[in-house]
Amino acid sequence: MSRRLLLVDDEDVIRITLSAILSKHGFDVSAAATVPEALQKITSQQFEVLLSDLNIGNPGDGLTVVSAMRRTQPEAVTMILTGYPAFETALEAIRQQVDDYIVKPADVPALVRAIESKLATPPRQRHLPPPKRVAMVLQEHLQRIEELWLHAVEQDGALSRIPIKKEQRLHYVRGILEQLIRAAQSYSGEETATYKKLSGGYDSRRDLEGYTPSMMLAEFCMLRRVVAQIVQENLLVVNLSYLVPDLAQVNENLDEQALAALVTLSEYMNTSS
Repeated sequence: MSRRLLLVDDEDVIRITLSAILSKHGFDVSAAATVPEALQKITSQQFEVLLSDLNIGNPGDGLTVVSAMRRTQPEAVTMILTGYPAFETALEAIRQQVDDYIVKPADVPALVRAIESKLATPPRQRHLPPPKRVAMVLQEHLQRIEELWLHAVEQDGALSRIPIKKEQRLHYVRGILEQLIRAAQSYSGEETATYKKLSGGYDSRRDLEGYTPSMMLAEFCMLRRVVAQIVQENLLVVNLSYLVPDLAQVNENLDEQALAALVTLSEYMNTSS
């Protein structure tokens, strides 16, 4: 009896070639080129194996497919195809919920042996933790958010020349994150975070010497990208049903804080001129 395998890859050549090869090895292959197509198949068909590219259109999209398979069909063997064996999200996926990963270009005999080996092992029921809302994910990765944002700011030529100490920058971004997480938690109905209260978050007492509106916006854009990266890295534990509205709420709050920051900067520049 053929084992049902879902192959997800946005590259036509890989999809066609691997489908043909795996079919010859006794697999009943169903292929998908996009995340929505893969999700539709996962919710409507049963599979023994998922073989998904890590990057389907966008970096890390394969983790969305993995998450859906794990929660819908937890006994299925789940494997990732990646051209980046040291890519952090790939390794994190392996540590958490992915059975194995294969480096592109795939060695077909090795790939088949790996799948057969996983199938021969008695399926292990995975007791997955409850999926998390975005606010909780951000709360749990505050230190990494701060580090990534600070690194991005320090790599920016204009922002790095502003004479502000590292501690001052971190105090500032923690204030923004405090407001961001509280707003997201309130929206999602989660309990208020045990986040150390800071005096005012992003307030007018911050040293604004040397800033321009474009530089201020650049800092917020960097923070938005970091937040998106953290969510991307943790897709396996995110509640995908609320992902879009949660991110919309996060971005809305960031926009509100950016506008408030620009008003504060404008008032500062007017009084200083």
